[in-house]
Amino acid sequence: MISAPRDAGDHEAPPDDGAVAHSRGAFFGRRKGHKLRSHQADLVDNLLPHLAVDINAPAPDRLTELFDDGIEHVRLEIGFGGGEHLIAEAQAFPNVGFIGCEPYVNGMAKILTQIEARNVGNVRLFAGDAAELLAWAPARSLARIDLIHPDPWPKRRHWKRRFVQDATVAAMARIIKFGGEFRFVSDIDDYCAWTLAHLMRAPEFAWLAERAIDWQSPWPDYTMTRYGAKAEREGRKAAYLRFRRL
Repeated sequence: MISAPRDAGDHEAPPDDGAVAHSRGAFFGRRKGHKLRSHQADLVDNLLPHLAVDINAPAPDRLTELFDDGIEHVRLEIGFGGGEHLIAEAQAFPNVGFIGCEPYVNGMAKILTQIEARNVGNVRLFAGDAAELLAWAPARSLARIDLIHPDPWPKRRHWKRRFVQDATVAAMARIIKFGGEFRFVSDIDDYCAWTLAHLMRAPEFAWLAERAIDWQSPWPDYTMTRYGAKAEREGRKAAYLRFRRL
């Protein structure tokens, strides 16, 4: 893999020390880029509250209760950016409920536009800190967590801001069902090594790769994100890491 700094425009999350504030379904974006178009702003104001996960309320016994009938499992995507991967997965698996976590208002507006246009009914959204969502949700309530091209925080003094930490690995171990998975994608070799080190020392997880091709290539039916396609064009090779909850 070839490591390269992420351009500010490549990912929807500019540097910020805190999570976006959230309250009872309302959205208060501290991470905001260009001004929203009128319809996007309307969706944030009127559609998002109907889809928002409210962690100020008591957690349900099962996360499937956040969705309409017919949902068998629930998955979480952390930092979905423009929402390409999340929407594709939601359409491919209509019997699975998806929670998308994204603290950046422009990314949230983009996915709301897609949800409305494609009439996607099995997605719920959380505009805040994924660690808080993990702490709120009931144990063994997720079948899978995806973290795809996260902000790598390349400077050493910023490594504490990376999502993958011992504490978040422990939180994922609590919330992922036995046999479920954590999947991680990045073209930043240092963050891939960091993630491997943290997951390999967690006894609750097993790395599923048996040969190099298992992590050098996307898993079947993987939807390439906008950032991933750009990285490939520029010669940066991503790693596709899968870890099973034991």
